[in-house]
Amino acid sequence: MTAAERLTDALYGMGWGTVKKLPEPVAVRLGDSLADLAWKRRGKGVRRLESNYARVLPDASTERLRELSRAGMRSYLRYWMESFRLPAWSEQRVRTGFAPKDLHHLTDGLASGRGVIIALPHLANWDLAGAWVTTELRTPFTTVAERLRPETLYDRFVAYREGLGMEVLPHSGGSAFGTLARRLRDGGLVCLVADRDLSASGVEVDFFGATARMPAGPALLAQQTGAHLLPVTLWYDDTPVMKGRVHAPIEVPESGDRTAKTSVMTQALADAFATGIADHPEDWHMLQRLWLADLDPAKGPS
Repeated sequence: MTAAERLTDALYGMGWGTVKKLPEPVAVRLGDSLADLAWKRRGKGVRRLESNYARVLPDASTERLRELSRAGMRSYLRYWMESFRLPAWSEQRVRTGFAPKDLHHLTDGLASGRGVIIALPHLANWDLAGAWVTTELRTPFTTVAERLRPETLYDRFVAYREGLGMEVLPHSGGSAFGTLARRLRDGGLVCLVADRDLSASGVEVDFFGATARMPAGPALLAQQTGAHLLPVTLWYDDTPVMKGRVHAPIEVPESGDRTAKTSVMTQALADAFATGIADHPEDWHMLQRLWLADLDPAKGPS
C-alpha cells in the first residue's frame, strides 16, 4: 500500500468512525464547510463538475455554472456526511429520510415474481435509497461495487453497504453478472448505478446532445431474465428528506437482435436519467469524464 493509499484509507476510516458520532446539525455544517473549501480551491474535480454541468445546461453563463458547482459540491458532501452517519441511524430515521414518488412501479414489479432491476445515475444518495428499501420495504437486494484501491478501502465500502442490508458483489472478476441473473430469476431485486461505464465496452447513447457510453448490464439482465427494468432518479430539496421517483418500466423491444435491443433500452435509461439530472443538476455527482469527446482531451474540454 502506498502512502497516498494509506492516507485515503485512514481518512475514510475517520469519517465512518467520527462523523457518525456528531450531532446532525454539526455534521451538516461540517459538510457545507468542507464543500465550500473544495469549491474555492477549484481542483480538478470541481472543474470537471462545471464542465459536465455545461453539457447539461449549454446556455448557462460562467457565473451560473460556478453557482451550480458550489451547490453541487455541497450536495456531494451531503452525500458523504449522510453515508458516514447512515450506520448509526435508527430504522425510523431511515424510513423518514426518503420519500419516493411512483413507488407502485417497484412494488408491483416485486409482487409479479419476475424480479426487478433498479438503475440509477449518480444523483443525491443512492445508499440512503438502498437503506430505505431494506428498512421500509423489508426487501433485500444485490448490487455491484467498483473495486477500489487500497483493498482495505474497498473492504470498508463492502462492510458499510452490507451493514445496510445489501449483498455486494465486486465489479471485476466476471462472476457478478451470473449471480445477478440468478437473484433476478428467483424474483429478487438488483440495484445498479448505471450512468458511467467502467468497462470501456458499454453502449453508446445520446446524452444531452453528445455521445456518452453507459453500461449494458441492466438491459442485458432484463432481456436474459425477464425482470422489470426501472430507472430511478433522486434529488435533494431544502428539507432533510431526500426525494425520488421510480420511473415506468423500460420494456424489451419486440424486434431486433440482442445488440439492437440493448442499444434501445440503454438509450431509454439515459433519457430517464437525463430528465432527473436536468431537473436537479446540482445533485448529479459526476466529478469524472463521461462524454466520449471529453475522454479524449484532443476532442473536447479537459
